[in-house]
Amino acid sequence: MSSEPLSRPSPSVPPAPADGRRVLVTGGARRLGAAICRAFARAGWEVLCHYGQSREEALALCAELRAAGHRAHALPGDLGSEAGREALMAVACADGPLQALVNNASSFEPDDALDFDTQTAARQLELNLLAPLSLARLLLRGRPATAVRPCVIHVLDQKVYNLNPDYFSYTLSKLALERAVALQAQALAPQARVCGVAPGLMFLSGPQTPENFARASRANLLREPIDPAAVAEGCVFLAANPAITGTTLSIDCGQHLVPTPRDILFVVDELLKDPKA
Repeated sequence: MSSEPLSRPSPSVPPAPADGRRVLVTGGARRLGAAICRAFARAGWEVLCHYGQSREEALALCAELRAAGHRAHALPGDLGSEAGREALMAVACADGPLQALVNNASSFEPDDALDFDTQTAARQLELNLLAPLSLARLLLRGRPATAVRPCVIHVLDQKVYNLNPDYFSYTLSKLALERAVALQAQALAPQARVCGVAPGLMFLSGPQTPENFARASRANLLREPIDPAAVAEGCVFLAANPAITGTTLSIDCGQHLVPTPRDILFVVDELLKDPKA
């Protein structure tokens, strides 16, 4: 990891939270990750925004948060290797223990059960499953016994409760991570809490057009788009509530309760067809 030092407080930046509320958000520079960083910052947390390729976006986001009076730092890191993950956590914990870790970064590449490429599948499993599990255990390595019990939050996908065969390797990785929420909560207790959030469609996905997204974003029980800010607030809630562990919040306007034979972008027109027409 080509490490960049954490930015130091200036007179316009408040001191670190006295209660140790420091959160690391992986893939925090864009899309849902950025919304999560903003939500934690507004809630008074010191935010460490991890990025892989999105350096400029991460720096801009942290500058925005600091300008609003929050503490925010951009951290580069390679989540695709154990050495990179160890280096990231070493930098993230250098100024004190983390109270929360949000595993948001993921790889989303199209494939199916008949023609998936093993290298592509392995890359998705590494980033979507092994990296979150590894970061959670690294969070506890050498942690002071007096530190506040941290919360690990794995970002999942409503697809884990609403199976269809598209994006085969991605779905497998998220299915395994969903099961790991309970398993890891048991394994890491009482030193840590482990929770999950399962969002629905919030952003343009794969080859999706803006027109298709506008329709697909309403293909849920509430017939309205899912606000990324609502998912981010769910993460803050889980991190702050000391009595929750081993469970996942579905924050998707009920999308997981609307079965589809394929990914929503391929079937939205049929799904939203008026049955009386």
